[in-house]
Amino acid sequence: MRQYLESLSEIKKRLTNLFDNYPRPTASMALKPTIYKMTIDLSDLERSQYQTLNLTVAQHPSESVERMMVRVLAYCIDAHEQLEFTRGVSATDEPDLWQHTLDGQLCLWVEIGEPSFDRIKKSVRASKNVKIYSLNTKSDVWWGQLEKKLMNLHLWVYRLQWTDVQALAALVQRTMNFSITITGNSAYIAAELGQTEIGWEVLKRGPAELYKG
Repeated sequence: MRQYLESLSEIKKRLTNLFDNYPRPTASMALKPTIYKMTIDLSDLERSQYQTLNLTVAQHPSESVERMMVRVLAYCIDAHEQLEFTRGVSATDEPDLWQHTLDGQLCLWVEIGEPSFDRIKKSVRASKNVKIYSLNTKSDVWWGQLEKKLMNLHLWVYRLQWTDVQALAALVQRTMNFSITITGNSAYIAAELGQTEIGWEVLKRGPAELYKG
């Protein structure tokens, strides 16, 4: 019996050492973003721009496909050689997209969703041009709460219909080729899985978009 208990004690000790030496979860072991490769034939009839975009888009684990695709749509609407995706929702001090001048000055700040009033004030201080693309089902409530507060701030606010955004998200593949044609306040999207049209309403007009250049 004594020998049996000693054996159990030795097993317990080995198991304890094993778990003590087992690597503990770290930030580097966190869920990784999902990567999408997109080739987009973009035709912007409003700006007479026609180009092919090759985008690598990282979807954060906490980000929905719908939100990611509105980021892509905003990139196409504001397409410019200096326009960039930022680190996304994981970087609270950055917008979803931004654009800098050749001398490094921030000239466009783009938010996707329904940012707080404090965050909007921060963005207006940081950039002369600010755009917000609201897409959530609670967009009406958000706008009702902030409309009066935003009237004296220089920024553009757009609202997309959630059902349109869902239809856009339904076309997504990890690697995809599709076309986007922009005319007025709408975009027509044709992809392998289907086609759809998505529009946006201008809730607030900002300064002239001189940064397009």
